Amino acid sequence: MVNQQWSPIWFRKTNGAAPIVLICEHAAHVIPEDFGDMGLDDAARLSHAAWDIGAETVAAEMSRILDAPLLSCGVSRLLYDCNRPPTAADCIPPRSEVFDIPGNRDLSETDIAGRCMLIHDPFHHAATQLIDLQMQRVGGPVSIVTIHSFTAVYHGQPRDTQLGFLFRDRAALSQAALRVERAKGRFRAELNAPYSAKDGVTYSIVRHAENRGLPTTMIEIRNDLIDNAGGARDMAAHLADTILQATRTGGGI
Repeated sequence: MVNQQWSPIWFRKTNGAAPIVLICEHAAHVIPEDFGDMGLDDAARLSHAAWDIGAETVAAEMSRILDAPLLSCGVSRLLYDCNRPPTAADCIPPRSEVFDIPGNRDLSETDIAGRCMLIHDPFHHAATQLIDLQMQRVGGPVSIVTIHSFTAVYHGQPRDTQLGFLFRDRAALSQAALRVERAKGRFRAELNAPYSAKDGVTYSIVRHAENRGLPTTMIEIRNDLIDNAGGARDMAAHLADTILQATRTGGGI
């Protein structure tokens, strides 16, 4: 029996006044005691497979700078990946990057449905409510920005991309952010890199923004740039400015 003394929902700045909502689906590496150790050692539990290293620190600082509400997921994506629909084969991964996840092997339909009910459903319900409330507060549409990080080396291959701005169908905010980044000239930024919608990574922005006709972008940050507090805060200030400029120059409402 699950004795749920934990929550998949972390809020910050719910009284923020900006016409922006931030979401960080892979904020934590927390595995509640209800799930045991999932058969994982410390290296796996603290690795990028378990969470997006640095992303929550960036998101929290962006929330402060922008005065924008933030919703983060408070448990590891190894339990349930909140940026995947329940129909996705990798929403509860039996293997992630180089790590096997014994606690996710041979799960029954009941087990999978239970994880979805405990993690996916409340998280995305909270996202919908937060967006609705922010639209009421500002009296109109809001931009939805999700914050992620990626590894500098993936399956042995170095990645040159440092920042990615992702979308599926609504490109305006991502394109505006890329223009701002290229004008700044500090980081190597690209559209739909190192992933794109074909990789199945745009679930949250499609569900909460594109399907509602709202401006959106999914920010991917190479995690060697934000794997310490100083780097993460610096990146947050940089990206907060980028998003503000982008929303004011054709990418926003």
